[in-house]
Amino acid sequence: MAVVVAVVAAVTTAVQPASAATGDGSPTDSNIRYFGRWDTRSPSTYASEWAGAYAVLGFTGTTVQLRQRNSVDLYTSIDNGGWVTHPNVHGTVNLTPTRLPSGTHTLRVAYRQDAGSYHGDGVFQGVTLDSGAHTVAPSVPSRIIEFVGDSITAGYRSSKEALTAYGWLTAEKLGAAHTEIARPSVCLSPSSGCIGMRDRYFKTGVDTSTPDWDFSRYQAGDVVINLGTNDVGHGVSGSQFQAAYTTLLARIRAKYPNATLYAMETFHKLYVNETKAAVAARIKAGDGKVRFIDTEGWITASDTADGTHPTDGGHQKIAARLAQIIG
Repeated sequence: MAVVVAVVAAVTTAVQPASAATGDGSPTDSNIRYFGRWDTRSPSTYASEWAGAYAVLGFTGTTVQLRQRNSVDLYTSIDNGGWVTHPNVHGTVNLTPTRLPSGTHTLRVAYRQDAGSYHGDGVFQGVTLDSGAHTVAPSVPSRIIEFVGDSITAGYRSSKEALTAYGWLTAEKLGAAHTEIARPSVCLSPSSGCIGMRDRYFKTGVDTSTPDWDFSRYQAGDVVINLGTNDVGHGVSGSQFQAAYTTLLARIRAKYPNATLYAMETFHKLYVNETKAAVAARIKAGDGKVRFIDTEGWITASDTADGTHPTDGGHQKIAARLAQIIG
């Protein structure tokens, strides 16, 4: 899976220390905008464990280099160009072997997420620019859409993981910023051998040892949840699933009082009635901004790589349908 770092809007995500040297390209530089869950406890190493985290920054000059700690696969895009894959890089990573024209540019960065046998070091340590050059605050969307899910949302088996997954694609279609609080092999309901997003969603990282996430860093306008595909294999009963979903919706509402919450039907049609019932329970409780999304017929087995995980084309089909719904 991929964890993508794109330097985006600090005003919407990361709280920058007052001591940040604006313009110097360090992680605390207030011109760097972070989207997603970033652990910023160390001012020299910002890290994200969830899929789809990214950062965005503007810069002057003709070259830009990333400062990496240990080996990782990462993705970069300069001036809104296509994403370039940089496999197994570390140390100083030259992103401009051919110099750019003089002027102001924009960089987005993303790291491949730890998953399965892959264990890269997805840590952002800043950028190095030309002598006399400096960072510039980039223009970024004010709307943020948050996607909550498992390996499907994280983009497992797609070509660039989260970057080619439906959540990323949907938000980009709508001109919105986005966060993907997703990871392979997670469930909704906590169970033996499966991380339960009912509780873990509220952490900065995947591990329980990470701090609780500070929801004052940004407010999502929409939250799209796609969970349940893994629960059935971990013995989660229908009643347990429904209770966990109802709880998760209530807890997210407490953190995002103005967001519209969407509960997607899983593509394998698992726990459909329970998901609908959880939405109905929230509506009955007075929450008028909760929706169930019927995904019947959106994709077929031919749109998946293995019967479960969508191909790039499958994700594109999902994104086209979802963008119409959440507009």
